[in-house]
Amino acid sequence: MKEVKKVALLTAGGLAPCLSSAIGGLIERYSKDHPEIEIICYIGGYKGLLLGESIPVTDEIRKNAPVLYKHGGSPIGNSRVKLTNIKDCEKRGLVKEGENPLEVAAAQLVKDGVDVLHTIGGDDTNTTAADLAAFLAENDYQLTVVGLPKTIDNDVFPIKQSLGAWTAAEKGAKFFSYVVAEHNANPRMLIIHEVMGRNCGWLTAYTAKVYHEHLEKMDFLPQMGLSKIRKDVHAIFVPEMAVDIEAEAARLKKVMDDIDNVNIFISEGAGLEDIVKQMEEAGETVPRDAFGHVKLDAVNPGQWFGKQFAKLLGAEKVLIQKSGYYARAASSNAADLKLIKACCDKAVECALAGIGGVIGEDEDANDELRACEFPRIAGGKPFDIDVPWFGELLADIGQAKGEKVVVGH
Repeated sequence: MKEVKKVALLTAGGLAPCLSSAIGGLIERYSKDHPEIEIICYIGGYKGLLLGESIPVTDEIRKNAPVLYKHGGSPIGNSRVKLTNIKDCEKRGLVKEGENPLEVAAAQLVKDGVDVLHTIGGDDTNTTAADLAAFLAENDYQLTVVGLPKTIDNDVFPIKQSLGAWTAAEKGAKFFSYVVAEHNANPRMLIIHEVMGRNCGWLTAYTAKVYHEHLEKMDFLPQMGLSKIRKDVHAIFVPEMAVDIEAEAARLKKVMDDIDNVNIFISEGAGLEDIVKQMEEAGETVPRDAFGHVKLDAVNPGQWFGKQFAKLLGAEKVLIQKSGYYARAASSNAADLKLIKACCDKAVECALAGIGGVIGEDEDANDELRACEFPRIAGGKPFDIDVPWFGELLADIGQAKGEKVVVGH
């Protein structure tokens, strides 16, 4: 492998509570151990790479890199660009008609003299980077791509824990702690907390777990109507678990009759297949992004569930709240920051050794922190609803565990 003289960073896809911290971690590690290596950041993910837009990491930035740990979002910007989707890149003006985005991106990396590309993103971001590295290798340019797994869904094969997911759960729980106060704003109130998670219910389940545990530590005054049961979670619906709406409605109607409100946590991908099927049968166009994913904000599963249960529970008012945009732009919490720094250290180590892949605790290698090979990286890893803590949580809230379903990716 050639000597590493220059590295580039980019963030892509949606936001997660790890991007700013991961950028800070990489800059800090390189600056401490290898200050001679030049660093640049492409602005706006692959969009910036295609357009040749980057900023140099100056001595001032290196010195103040720890500041990035205190912030959420991505200071260098994100975008959803798939380099193998030529038509989309042309439509957005990122390449000229007839150009191959992979060639354009590769040419820019060669022009910039980049030896290592660090991508911070989900499976789409990192597999796109793998396509780019393979293209360059075929053209005799050795580029090492070392990615970091960013997804609050925690759904990347074969990585045990994606960066930012713990923080997102913590912030989602805090978000709901304010929303739930609406339970006494109206008789027979139905509150639906929609949590991010297209194919994976981990974030929904873990957010409910964090919130439920938070309630256990609080004091209440039932004589004044301030009771734990009214503020608790009453149902959790995730994509991996079949929902018997009629049976759940019968159970939840008793809750509604007893305490005058019902609080439901649902994954944004729960019931998605049924919703899409209804739309297609009605002749409606199902909106999709550049990667072919259904645009969940347009389909709106929370609203769909709200309509179903409002009628069955006799709710007088329905409040649907989404914590995603609150949670995903947060700064990393202590647990995530510890994992991020460990992953950044390993990423630099692998980069200098010429070992490409996505850094994470490899579930197929006894959770060893290593560079997981790109061909093994895939999204859509389902949440294991059989983990003990989830069963205990459902038992605590009086919900039976539904039949397990297979979630595709």
